[in-house]
Amino acid sequence: MVSDTIADMLTRIRNANLAKHQLVQVPATKMTRNIVKVLHEEGFIEYFEETSEQLRSFLLISLKYKGTKRSAVITSLKRVSKPGLRVYANHKDIPKVLGGLGIAVISTSQGIMTDKQARHNGLGGEVLCYIW
Repeated sequence: MVSDTIADMLTRIRNANLAKHQLVQVPATKMTRNIVKVLHEEGFIEYFEETSEQLRSFLLISLKYKGTKRSAVITSLKRVSKPGLRVYANHKDIPKVLGGLGIAVISTSQGIMTDKQARHNGLGGEVLCYIW
């Protein structure tokens, strides 16, 4: 059993990116589903779909590459808030990732959203990860 499903998902995406895989499969939870939805909206992945095998459901994520050399759109993923050390930020203190080139995924009272959306809505919350 995995205790940190978000870190597991980010590691699977990172490893698939480095190996230049097109598809990656991650266990589906409410949290991973919402994070993948944000990644899709921000253009970091092409598409995702949910599949089921026996009593377990998975998210099948299609990674996005650019150019003829197939360089990955996702350069790096970093887990910020961990089960052992939660990181929270007020809407004024939400960090900008690479000066606005990347995104911070924030868990707010109104759902999972990017740092830009959280600042716009005046919401703070738990800083889950950085992606650029």
